[in-house]
Parts: sequence; C-alpha cells; structure tokens
Amino acid sequence: MKKLLVAFAAVAAFSAQADTLTVAATPVPHAEILEFIKPALAKDGVDLKVKVFTDYVQPNVQVAEKRLDANFFQHQPYLDEFNKAKGTNLVAVAGVHLEPLGAYSSKYKTLADLPGGANVVIPNDATNGGRALLLLQKAGLIKLKDSNNILSTVKDITENSKDLKFRELEAATIPRVLTQVDLALINTNYALEAKLDPSKDALVIEGNDSPYVNILVARADDKDSEDMKKLVAALHSPEVKAFILEKYKGAVLPAF
Repeated sequence: MKKLLVAFAAVAAFSAQADTLTVAATPVPHAEILEFIKPALAKDGVDLKVKVFTDYVQPNVQVAEKRLDANFFQHQPYLDEFNKAKGTNLVAVAGVHLEPLGAYSSKYKTLADLPGGANVVIPNDATNGGRALLLLQKAGLIKLKDSNNILSTVKDITENSKDLKFRELEAATIPRVLTQVDLALINTNYALEAKLDPSKDALVIEGNDSPYVNILVARADDKDSEDMKKLVAALHSPEVKAFILEKYKGAVLPAF
C-alpha cells in the first residue's frame, strides 16, 4: 500500500510540474508523428496534447486566437498565403517532413491514357492548387504562363493539349471523389488516410526537391519558448526520422 501511495505521489508530482502544450494536426501523418513523440516529451516535462483537425483553416485560426499553442499540418507557401489573406502573424518554427503531392486515378494506369476532355480535380486553396498545376506542367500535360509561379491558377494555363476540364475542391474532400473523376491531385496526408499508397498508386508525384516541407507553426511571441524548443528537439530526433522512414515507406520523407 505504501508503494502504491508513493507511485501516486510521483504521478501527481509529474502532473503538477509538467507543462501542457496543445498542438493541432491533421490525422496522417502529423498526428501520428506527434503521438509517437509523446513519451519522450513527457520525460522532458511536457504534456503534449494533440487536437486532430481535418481541414486547413481552423488549425491556424485557433493558434492565432491563442486557443492552441501550435499546429503541424502545412508548408511555408500555404502559411504565407494564409497570413496574407487573414492578417495573421503565424511563423514557422521548424521543418519536419515532406509529403509529395501526387496525381491519382481509379480509371487510368498512366497519364498518357487520359482521354481528351478528362475531368481533373485539384485543391482549391491557392498554394496547393498552384502546386498541383506545376506538377501537371512538369508531367507535360499543361503549360503555364509563369512556369515557376507557385500561385498559378487554371486561368494561367496557356497550353492544354488534352483539353483537361478542371474543378477545384477543398483538399480534404478530394479522395472522396476519386472514383467520380478521371484524375485527382491529392496531398499525401489525405492519400494515406484514403488507404492509397503514394509510392505505388500515384501516376506522377513530386520529387524530394519539392519546396513544400511541412512545418511546425506557432505565434511569433511563442516560437522560442522552452517547451517549443523541446517539441522541435523531439520532432528532429533520430527516432522520429526512423519512424517516418519505416512507417510511411517513402510516402513521407524526413526534412531534417
């Protein structure tokens, strides 16, 4: 009984001393990576709480409003566009991994098989939409007015030899319409949630030279806090690198 009381006292002491850090994340792979580092952070005095979201807006809104401490779901171009559009001042704390964007089809096995007038769906946010178009340009399906503009839109397409028909949807919903369209441009986190294997199922996918590294994001006045530094150290550990490589088999790539 005495040993049990000592154990309870130790737990209570830890709970009193531990700092709570609440981080928003999309389910795969972000939340999975954060869940993996929870034990390491607990040993370092940080009680990590992971709040899962399936959209790309609320995680930023809630960090900006100080309802959450940080988020982990986006890349720098998306964050830049969000800050500009919403008047927020969120900042990147550290780069963690790359999720290559890919083009998928449930009807065709190669891009060459796409018929004239094929229906193509791309993300409706500015950065991922432009990213999708750049990938299709790299694959030779279209040409854009500015081949390096990450914010290109369908209005910037100057050549479209297959007369592809584009539709824009929220990134999270695109896997649900995969069987209804000819080609879908899907972010890897959503592809994995839909049980797709990016390394095998994507007809074309970004290379590891992509600038779209997923980042940990926080408020400017909080990015250098001790708890945030501990979080970054845990995310950049050899154990996390091994976890990413083993679990995602190349569909997600460490960026540190």
